[in-house]
Amino acid sequence: MGNIFIREAVSGDAELLLEFVRALAEYEHLEDQVEATVEGLRQTIFTDKRADALIAEYDGQAAGFALFFHNYSTFKGKPGLYLEDLFVKPELRGKGVGRALLRNLAALAARRGCGRLEWACLDWNTPSIAFYKSIGAIPLSDWTMFRVTEEKLSALAKLTIG
Repeated sequence: MGNIFIREAVSGDAELLLEFVRALAEYEHLEDQVEATVEGLRQTIFTDKRADALIAEYDGQAAGFALFFHNYSTFKGKPGLYLEDLFVKPELRGKGVGRALLRNLAALAARRGCGRLEWACLDWNTPSIAFYKSIGAIPLSDWTMFRVTEEKLSALAKLTIG
């Protein structure tokens, strides 16, 4: 096993984060959906503070990342953390990098008084599903995720009630 180091991302990591996002999109067969830019990530993550990110290093090289933000549970009456993306370079999978990222994220959630840590996983991604189950995560099969995309937001905002 190599040396794993987890650190908070800083503004200078915006280019690295975009590289990881593109690699994740490639893995998920969603390359055509990446609209993010280095400047956009720098602005929204490090200036506007809309999200946070952790960077994993393995033997001194960038190995992966976790990007997350706060949500809120009215049932728990507490904030939670939502893990938007977790990615480890393919050649470094199975070396404990993903586990270290999640362990650090769980510790951060506990320090922040969060009631839970949640994320979504594509149904076909059986290696990730098996990994998540191995760390004690429970799939929520009784929930369906919904999305309104940017181009539909204006139409929804103008929707007449009644």
